[in-house]
Amino acid sequence: MKALHALIIDDNAQNRDIIGRLLAKQGFQTTEAADAQSLDSLLETLVPVDIVFLDLELPGRNGFEILRRMKADARFEHVPIVACTVHLNEINRAHQQGFHSFLGKPLDAGRFPEQVARILDGERVWESG
Repeated sequence: MKALHALIIDDNAQNRDIIGRLLAKQGFQTTEAADAQSLDSLLETLVPVDIVFLDLELPGRNGFEILRRMKADARFEHVPIVACTVHLNEINRAHQQGFHSFLGKPLDAGRFPEQVARILDGERVWESG
């Protein structure tokens, strides 16, 4: 069975580390991008991913702009893109803009594996706390 692969897009190294560690405990391989510029070059060579965790506030481009770009890319057509942010007041906008799911930060390490499993099963998870 192939390992699942997650893309983590967040400008905060600590956030990327936390998400990466939580996913590693579930057997995921991860690829990380810290900003829109590194994401642009990464997307040119990125191997297929099973899930994307996207922060909404990034330097140079916000998560909504990145979401639009990714949704226009056929490689992400069936990949759940999860808004992962401290900006809990953005949950309605994230839903309207087409995010698959929304997880508020700080993430709950105890609930995270179950949330990810539900998302990968096709369920849309909208949790702000």
